[in-house]
Amino acid sequence: MARESAFSFSTRSGSLRERVLENPMPAYTWAAVGAVLLALEGGALVHFLASLLVDLVNATPGLSAPGLLVDVKSAAGEIPTLLSRETIPNAGHWNGSRYVGTFLGLSPVQAWALRVALVYGYALAVAAWLWAGYRRYREHYRRVKWTPLDDAVDRFRGHYWGEFGLLVVFAFIVMAIFAPALGPTTVQANIQNPYGHTLTYWDGSSVAETTVGSANTMSTSTGSTNVGPMTYDDFGRFHPFGTMPGGKDLFTFIAVGARVSLVIGLISVGLSAGIAAVLALVSAYYKGRVDLGVVLVSDAVMALPQLLLLIMLTVVLADTWIGNLYDGAFVLALIFAGTGWPYMWRSLRGPALQVSERSWVDAARSFGQTPRTVMRKHMFPYVVGYLLIYGSMTLGGAIIAIAGLSFLGLGVNPPTPEWGRAVNAGQEYVGTSSWHISLIPGVLITLVVTGFNALGDGIRDAIDPESDSAAGEAGSRGGGA
Repeated sequence: MARESAFSFSTRSGSLRERVLENPMPAYTWAAVGAVLLALEGGALVHFLASLLVDLVNATPGLSAPGLLVDVKSAAGEIPTLLSRETIPNAGHWNGSRYVGTFLGLSPVQAWALRVALVYGYALAVAAWLWAGYRRYREHYRRVKWTPLDDAVDRFRGHYWGEFGLLVVFAFIVMAIFAPALGPTTVQANIQNPYGHTLTYWDGSSVAETTVGSANTMSTSTGSTNVGPMTYDDFGRFHPFGTMPGGKDLFTFIAVGARVSLVIGLISVGLSAGIAAVLALVSAYYKGRVDLGVVLVSDAVMALPQLLLLIMLTVVLADTWIGNLYDGAFVLALIFAGTGWPYMWRSLRGPALQVSERSWVDAARSFGQTPRTVMRKHMFPYVVGYLLIYGSMTLGGAIIAIAGLSFLGLGVNPPTPEWGRAVNAGQEYVGTSSWHISLIPGVLITLVVTGFNALGDGIRDAIDPESDSAAGEAGSRGGGA
């Protein structure tokens, strides 16, 4: 059946709207499930988007966020959601006979583990919903029954190394998106303003109260004193990854740092990919002097010492308004994009030159289509697969670069959490009982970068089954890992 469908080119007529109206039930059922999933986390989504807009407006010179937007942000933050900390609290205390303030009286570790399980369960449900949408579109509404994408998807599903990368990237993205819900505590209470928040705990004979900052100073991990992974401190707080030298919760620090790394990586890679794709198509279409000019510009950019340029611009722009956007993350993304596009452009230039010589491109020109239309409709679909491959691999490199700059004390402004800063904070304790401070974020950086590279390998082998890493039986087991 799969072989027969591969050579079936029957089409469905009409627009997508008309095709949906002819057979509405699959689309309506899929949309109804999506509405339920969105409703469960709608308040958190609105609050996140409103927070981004408020921060962006407030960071722009001479502007302040309008009251309506601030009110929307506050109102959205009060909407209960399935995965919010208020729905499944874990910050309770022992009163001598039972836990108070936790979800259903569970221990803090049990309540936290339940919330983490629900977060990843919800993320898996969303992923399954998206996959079901693709399957329904492919079966009921797509104009043709078969496209080359179908074979690429089927090949990727048998590529174990690529699937491993997809699993790691999925876990990382979920951690970044749901960072506020995954942490056992909040950034505001544990990192930004610890002395402005209090906690209640059992001191051995009665219930007492203290500030979070005071509790942190007595829960440090400095080798001689240590709160290791999967343990409680003296104040009844559970720490999945232990604490940092200042007593801050390491898991909360890493979860929020994942969001910072992902935002910088996506912005920088997205801008680099956009610049590289446009220049690759333009240089391949016009060739000659245009191509030579782009080559010279890319060579000039690549000749610049990237690390030195990153350090210099980060320091120079640190006190400017653009350097304060999202705690320095935005300017860092711009620097990565401005210095990284030549490498991606060189990767796309070859495929773009190949497709520019195809007969369908010549036919489109002869029919009088504009250069922009030819590049967008007849050339870009050919290079988009390569864009996904190199974009995935570049994103892993961006995460390493961000962590490296943070390790050096540059890049994202402190005290904003970032993985490289955690590695730096624990480097002098690697040989002590507080080894977890550097080792855990270091292992996560390695794992995430490996995951992005594996995902890129899987996409490459799925798109080009005759590539070296996809050749033979080894390709189905992991390609050129």
